[in-house]
Amino acid sequence: MENKKPLILVTNDDGITAPGIRSLIEVMKELGDVVVVAPDSPQSGMGHAITISDALFCEQVVIKESYKHKEYSCSGTPTDCVKIATQEILGRKPDLCVSGINHGSNSSINVIYSGTMSAAVEAGIEGIPAIGFSLLDYSLNADFEPTKKYVKAITKNVLKNGLPKGVVLNVNLPKLPASKIKGIKVCRQANAHWEEAFDKRTNPQGRDYYWLSGKFVNKDDGQDTDEWALSNGYVSVVPVQFDLTAHHFLDRLNNWEFQDD
Repeated sequence: MENKKPLILVTNDDGITAPGIRSLIEVMKELGDVVVVAPDSPQSGMGHAITISDALFCEQVVIKESYKHKEYSCSGTPTDCVKIATQEILGRKPDLCVSGINHGSNSSINVIYSGTMSAAVEAGIEGIPAIGFSLLDYSLNADFEPTKKYVKAITKNVLKNGLPKGVVLNVNLPKLPASKIKGIKVCRQANAHWEEAFDKRTNPQGRDYYWLSGKFVNKDDGQDTDEWALSNGYVSVVPVQFDLTAHHFLDRLNNWEFQDD
């Protein structure tokens, strides 16, 4: 009896026509049956936003005539895409959800803001093994070819070994030629942040407006972090979870006096 291929849901936050998702689809087609549900326009930085005050549209599209798999363009966020895929389009939970390949980093603190990772996290909430992939190159002309063997290797491991309930993988890929990538490192999220600023301007009508800018600051010199791995030529793999409870603080918090005087 022939083994049944896994059903793989592919999504992203850069939009359904972005080169990154096209590259991811090609890899996933080697591993299973692919269905694509992705935003109809870029949704970077949307985090875990969902559409609640507008109608949500989702329609089947043909990006390339030679494709045998089905693709759907969604008017909502990456999280919306996962929700509507599992509840309306697929008819069952997929065996795996992959998100990306994002144009730009989602390492360290960036995971909080990432639409790419929020799609993967939403899949994890729904009990689906999930991976978010990001390449440290913001260009639409980014070269995804060197990343493919690492994307494939990590995905095959998830399909084979599964993931614990509530855990998804955040994978970042360095912008390097294939010969310069040293391998894969399992890491923790670096303790880093953005020092943000707003560029204040005034439009011709006299109304003030702002452009968000900032500088990325990594104060974590550990050699077990995603930032260290990426800076040293490795693919970083960080297991993340949607449970935001600060478990280490629960005992201390329970000793507080909450009664009013």
